[in-house]
Amino acid sequence: MIVRDQPSIFKVLFSWRGTILPKVLPPLGVVMLVSAIIGILSYVGYFHFPELPLVGFTLIGVVLSIFLGFKNSACYDRWWEARKLWGILIANSRHFDRDCRILTQGRRERVIQHVIVFANVLRDRLRHQTANPTELVETSGLSQNALTQLYQQANAPQYTLSLIQWELMQALKEGEISDIVYAQLNQHVADLSVVQTGCDRIATTPLPFAYSVLLNRTVYFFCLILPFSLGSTLGIFTPLLVGVLAYTFLGLDALSSEIEEPFGTQSNDLPLDSMVRTIEIELLGTLGKPTPPPIQAQDNNLLSSRACLPSLRLHSSWRRWE
Repeated sequence: MIVRDQPSIFKVLFSWRGTILPKVLPPLGVVMLVSAIIGILSYVGYFHFPELPLVGFTLIGVVLSIFLGFKNSACYDRWWEARKLWGILIANSRHFDRDCRILTQGRRERVIQHVIVFANVLRDRLRHQTANPTELVETSGLSQNALTQLYQQANAPQYTLSLIQWELMQALKEGEISDIVYAQLNQHVADLSVVQTGCDRIATTPLPFAYSVLLNRTVYFFCLILPFSLGSTLGIFTPLLVGVLAYTFLGLDALSSEIEEPFGTQSNDLPLDSMVRTIEIELLGTLGKPTPPPIQAQDNNLLSSRACLPSLRLHSSWRRWE
């Protein structure tokens, strides 16, 4: 995710990193090149392309704008829902920290440890990646045997929640907590399960492929034939207007495709590493243990790539741990 101070109008106009321009620059260059050729040929009178009716382009442009707006709204809703779910995850980790103080110190530390592990494995599940075992052991305190058993699970986040619930059930059986306190703590486990279910739904249910392909093809077709409609009218100024229109349509299409998958590692995706690190710092701090340093934005980008071990590969399409 790109984070910036309030920029000036000139910095906004000439921003490069974090914008959609690098992605659309190749097709935009092709469109402007075609526009320049058509405009120059029409201006010097060497060849006159047949003028296409503007009414047809106007209708296509209006319809295309409506459908692009719909796609961007749908993709932004996915992005914002994902952010709200991770906000709930951070809030529930804080609830666990406060409510678990009624448990014995050893059991409280184990529950907090499992909450940290849950945040890490959920991030890795959504990103189709494998966590760095060394970092996970350092921040969560897991033993090597526990880490090996964790990697053998088909659904590591759900397995971690079952360990939290088991600790709470043991506390109830041993009389550490009452059934009322158990129900309250167990509600936090249920809330974390809802967060995972919501994230899985977003990660495994993209927008219909046929809709995205149809819109993408229409955008490129519209941008490529636009110079033929404006070339005879604008002449050498054709690339300027066509470039602005093409940048708008191509940019909106590319931006919606980027934020459609909010758990990735592109510039405008959610900073999951930073949010996981926030949970680790807050929970480890309350336990009086050393905390890892916060993730700093590099070039105004909070996304941080973590090393993934090649020996720990993901098996099957739904991130099964080997």
